[in-house]
Amino acid sequence: MDAKVQRCWSTEKPLYIRYHDEEWGVPLHDDNKLFEFLILDGFQAGLSWWIILEKRNTLREAFDNFDPAKVAKYSHDDVDRIMSASGVIKNKAKILSAISNAQQFLKIQAEFGSFDAFIWKFVNGKTINNNFTSLSQIPAETEESKAMSTELKRRGFKFVGPTICYAFMQAAGLVNDHLINCFRHQQIREAECNLP
Repeated sequence: MDAKVQRCWSTEKPLYIRYHDEEWGVPLHDDNKLFEFLILDGFQAGLSWWIILEKRNTLREAFDNFDPAKVAKYSHDDVDRIMSASGVIKNKAKILSAISNAQQFLKIQAEFGSFDAFIWKFVNGKTINNNFTSLSQIPAETEESKAMSTELKRRGFKFVGPTICYAFMQAAGLVNDHLINCFRHQQIREAECNLP
């Protein structure tokens, strides 16, 4: 974690640096990780991403490591357990949406073979590599995120507006929004080229 390295955003917080350097924008094809990011981005609504990162491990514990098959079976007792857990974002609507989203997630897996196969169709199976030079150029939503939001809502998902969907696309590497002067921008482009 060399502080002299050029990054998209300026921070000295190790947790934030690790997230930027190791996760943000890396193309994800693991269904459980895609589910985790979708739920975390939903929890972010109205909050900062920093709060989500700080509470991520606590949320993982509360939601069985974001295993959609387990979360889909949660009962009212599980909602009460999560609401009373220490360090969890106590928003009942978001907790309930995580459960119903897990149920819809499983239906998509059954229909398409994987959530991965379904979600990557919105970018034609390839990362969209943007070439932004400043954070102010990064959009809050795009045509792809609007289409994703519309389809997820049609399928019964909650907390999946176009802005949340775009944040998910950034996190899961459906788009590469690392600034062109950031050391990760080219690394992600090259990694994608080397995929089988």
